Amino acid sequence: MDQPPTDPAPGEPEQQALFAWSELDPDQESGPDPDPDPDQGTSAVFRDTPEARRMLDVREVYAEPAALDSPRGRQIMSRVPGARVTEVASHWRIPSLHGNDGNISRWVRIKSETLVLGVKHTLRTRPNGRSADWIAPGASNGCAMACAYCYVPRRKGYANPITLFTNIEAIVAHVRRHVRAQGPKTEPNQCDPEAWVYDIGENGDCSVDALVSDNTADLIAVFRGLPTAKASFATKFVNPDLLALDPQGRTRVRFSLMPPEDARLLDIRTSPVAERIAAAADFLDAGYEVHFNLSPVVLRPGWQRDWADLFTHLDDVLPARVKRQAAAEIIMLTHNEGLHEVNLGWHPRAEEVLWQPAAQETKRSQNGALNVRYSLEIKRQSLTRVQQLLATHAPWLRVRYAF
Repeated sequence: MDQPPTDPAPGEPEQQALFAWSELDPDQESGPDPDPDPDQGTSAVFRDTPEARRMLDVREVYAEPAALDSPRGRQIMSRVPGARVTEVASHWRIPSLHGNDGNISRWVRIKSETLVLGVKHTLRTRPNGRSADWIAPGASNGCAMACAYCYVPRRKGYANPITLFTNIEAIVAHVRRHVRAQGPKTEPNQCDPEAWVYDIGENGDCSVDALVSDNTADLIAVFRGLPTAKASFATKFVNPDLLALDPQGRTRVRFSLMPPEDARLLDIRTSPVAERIAAAADFLDAGYEVHFNLSPVVLRPGWQRDWADLFTHLDDVLPARVKRQAAAEIIMLTHNEGLHEVNLGWHPRAEEVLWQPAAQETKRSQNGALNVRYSLEIKRQSLTRVQQLLATHAPWLRVRYAF
């Protein structure tokens, strides 16, 4: 947030500034950042560009021996020449990374310069029913980006660089068997009216993974041959290399969006929001289904005005062909006390908006984790308000899922 929150008027409760509906006046505020230069970032092999190396410049690799010896492991190592390799018994137990609180001060550097290679031994597809029908066994865990609200580092302990799983053949074979076992989808639902939807990037960002690995390409390729299913992944990074993967309508890209002011504070090391929006038509034309994640919705002074501006920007710049097939998820912020403590060590300004004890309550999530979310009534009113703003400023954007 570029400006500190304004103090409440005498006698006015602090919560009023965060959650009242009367603040919205779109005529008084400017819109989001202008569109980026459309000629930038269109290299035929984007992963070799300086921009890609700024995102992921691997200098240290921790690897299980079996991962190093695999074809995918050798391919990945060929793309990170000069990186120092340390063999480890397990990608989950690396003392210098996991549980080492000294890494808080190196949070971003570790994400950009460290890579872990492992073998995924437990291949399991879990039911979801919210964003997707199923959560496929991910080909990665962790990320080179540093979003302040990300849930993955809650479980990895102070550092969560990308872990790439090199037994991609086993992951692909598992997914193919699972899809075929389901048969055709007989009833439409919020995930998709016709196809079973499989989230392939639950714990990472497939667009960033593709900078050093063909795991994302292999997963997109397998769904191309599965007419009863679609792959799906959310991303905050525009990787033009994905435009060449020919998904033939069997992969859904969900570009995560939030007001640019929030993204500058919270979406660290991600593509600018305007760039994500501008990429939508290119991805649609390349054969992807393109949806949007309005996520997370963070309640802070001016949030309604800024979301209204974002929706207006979407309406202004997206071509009709994108609008016709688009749908959205709305997801309110979920936070965590452990992550709050970590963030205080490297990005305390983010916690000024993420940590709002007066408005939040503890709740056990579907995966068993103990997290904090906006209290039930605040969340209900806020979700209603976001949908009202969407209906006013981008009525064509169907809400597929709100939570």
